[in-house]
Amino acid sequence: MVTWIALTGGLASAASVVSLTVGGPGAPLEWGPGPLTVDSLPRVTYVAHRGGAREVPENSMSGLMAAHGRGTAQVLDVDTRMLRDGTPVVVHDPTLNRTTFLGGEVRKLDLRDWQGVRLRPKASLPGSWRSERPPTVAEVLDRFGGRIVLMLEVKDPRGLDRLAGMIRDRGLTRSVFVNSNDPSVARRAHRAGLLAQLWRSARQLRTDRPERWRSYVDLLDVDRRARDADLVRAVRSGIPRVWAHTVVTPAQRDRALALGCDGIITDAPGRLARVAQRGARP
Repeated sequence: MVTWIALTGGLASAASVVSLTVGGPGAPLEWGPGPLTVDSLPRVTYVAHRGGAREVPENSMSGLMAAHGRGTAQVLDVDTRMLRDGTPVVVHDPTLNRTTFLGGEVRKLDLRDWQGVRLRPKASLPGSWRSERPPTVAEVLDRFGGRIVLMLEVKDPRGLDRLAGMIRDRGLTRSVFVNSNDPSVARRAHRAGLLAQLWRSARQLRTDRPERWRSYVDLLDVDRRARDADLVRAVRSGIPRVWAHTVVTPAQRDRALALGCDGIITDAPGRLARVAQRGARP
């Protein structure tokens, strides 16, 4: 039995405890002799979007630990932004207003300020969650890097070089997708030796020609609301992986799989990965 404890701030007070039973003593089996890479992903991959935002506090360390411990997702997704001192942190919005007890712009904080930020878990979440400090990207990479595949969305492209260095320094270039909505950022990520992920909205997919990106995009992340023809065109683009976002119902999942997508990015991995699937690509 391996027990992980998520810490609040820099103190040793437990925010939550998640236990993971493994097949024997020592390190969890998925750790193996080296980093877990994208080559280990199953034919149909499930991604815990923001950790699984309908099941856990989004972009929180305790939520990521819970998603990992449940084993229903093979990829953990987080959003990244830069503080004013260049520290990459895990947060979706440009402000703190929606997800924390504070307000104001993330980019105006430094690391010392970040230590005082506390997440505000939604009352609608199942279970009981304590407030905790949102993690830095370094903390997420150090805890999960090589133990599960990660997806880092670059909300601030100025931070790409810093993120690239952190990923390379930890030997995780085959274990982390770097995500953006901007093809030029995906190209930069590819040139930096990273796994480039490009997400596109349903509106963008109407006029996109995804085959243009196949030389540098490793994962195309498509809006599940796109038209059937647009999703099929993405699947046939020659890009190795095409995953659908953000899926919350079995019907949405089944449609994406039937049209050829081979990954499901979901806010509810604990539910969707445990019910019957139809139409998965053979």
